[in-house]
Amino acid sequence: MEIWINPACSKCRSAISLLDAEGAEYTVRRYLEDVPSEDEIRAVLDRLGLEPWDITRTQEADAKELGLKDWARDEASRERWITALAEHPRLIQRPIITADDGTALVARSEDAVREALEHNKG
Repeated sequence: MEIWINPACSKCRSAISLLDAEGAEYTVRRYLEDVPSEDEIRAVLDRLGLEPWDITRTQEADAKELGLKDWARDEASRERWITALAEHPRLIQRPIITADDGTALVARSEDAVREALEHNKG
């Protein structure tokens, strides 16, 4: 299991605390330093079952500068969104947990972290 975090994020710290309390084995990826490639973002989106705009933090300064709220949210615009996420990783919603069973979750709540743990018990 891998968790994408920003250490400054309280939801990320809460998720890590819960994983530690449950004795989970996981790898931390500080995605602002170890920026995911476009292919990695596509793979995580497939695992999440979401589109790039679903995991975009649209209130971030970068989002406002790019004018993301005005971007189309359709198949033709998908790659543009993925490129923006790769070039501006602050826009990626966090934390994201990828479980060993191939699933992934945006783990912003304790319930979501627990669900990821369930997916990881193979």
